[in-house]
Amino acid sequence: MLGNCVASGTVIINELGDEHIKTGCPIVYTSADSVFQIAAHEEIIPVDELYEYCKIARSMLSVGRVIARPFIGSNGNYTRTERRKDFSLEPPHPTLLDYVKSAGLECACVGKIEDIFAMRGITKSVHTTNNHDGIEQTIAYLKEDFGGLIFTNLVDTDMLYGHRNDIKGFASALEYFDSRLPDIMAAMKEDDILFITADHGCDPTTPSTDHSREYIFLLGYGNLTPKDIGTRSTYADIAKSIVQYLSIDANINGTSFL
Repeated sequence: MLGNCVASGTVIINELGDEHIKTGCPIVYTSADSVFQIAAHEEIIPVDELYEYCKIARSMLSVGRVIARPFIGSNGNYTRTERRKDFSLEPPHPTLLDYVKSAGLECACVGKIEDIFAMRGITKSVHTTNNHDGIEQTIAYLKEDFGGLIFTNLVDTDMLYGHRNDIKGFASALEYFDSRLPDIMAAMKEDDILFITADHGCDPTTPSTDHSREYIFLLGYGNLTPKDIGTRSTYADIAKSIVQYLSIDANINGTSFL
């Protein structure tokens, strides 16, 4: 049986962790996003069993994602582990990844991208454990004889720091990425383009532990003409720009800024 508590934000794991250990029941909760989350201590419910719970929930629900949240620790001091896993709905329409793969190009995904897109449109992927691992795997793909899209998610910035209102940790994660950016740029080839962006706000200084609603940023580097692209009307403009650059005919509702 699944537990029946519902609350917003990741703080619920610390609030109900002791009760979970006493009862052995998973912690079930949601947030402002279209997600259904199941958390369990790894020593109480093995991770593979937690994944099975999530698969059952996935078959019953229409939310965007069912997320497994394994954690460790004791006495109200609990820590999520790297074995988080997302069980997503199949995309209802072709995505950027589908178009890239259908064009005969590579689509290499780093981090939880494979989960978010339910493995659709992906030619190869690696599930990483932290931001350092994600950067290393991205550089490894860049060094390959590669044609197509590398799609990387650095999950720590969101999961470990943004959602936990850890301002110092969030700043350190940004500084670490900045320190590794020259390594990423050095691995790029002459005709490569790098886009650095986010999928949502996650301001660690807000009172809430949910996603925040500021505009995302977009920085481009590489075979580009420097310019200010202004405030865009849709996130899809990034995908539209990518398919234009790769010369792919794709039905994506956006406007290229290239």
